[in-house]
Amino acid sequence: MNGLISKCGLNCAECDLKESCGGCGEVGKNCMIASCCESKGHEKCESFFDPGKKCSLRDELISEFNVLGIEDMEEVTSLYALKGSFVNLEYTLPGGQNIRFWQDDKIYLGNQICKKGSDRCYGLTADEKYLLVCEYGENGSNAEIVVFKRRK
Repeated sequence: MNGLISKCGLNCAECDLKESCGGCGEVGKNCMIASCCESKGHEKCESFFDPGKKCSLRDELISEFNVLGIEDMEEVTSLYALKGSFVNLEYTLPGGQNIRFWQDDKIYLGNQICKKGSDRCYGLTADEKYLLVCEYGENGSNAEIVVFKRRK
């Protein structure tokens, strides 16, 4: 994995999760960005992380998060590739059941945005079918679901 540049243009050798992730070689179809690029016939997809280039996947997801209209959430302007094990927080449903929405070995798209006037943050995560916005404290503590919905 030393110096490996992924299909999306990330340098996997610089990633903190490089030992547990494996990059495109191991994750392959479990990465939204790689799957999108491959479906469009691109061997490499470096436009996702370049805001100066058009990327329909990135632009659609940013728009979908912004139209949610969460009052005290700043506008979403960027998304990052996030390993499922990093964002797969556990939530307690009203009936007491504990649930996780994501798969640990999949790569999702998301961001962390500070909640206005609070020490809590919003965690945004998306896959091909769903959007999740949660609110949590330091290190993902006391996570609460704000929005979980099927994508367009």
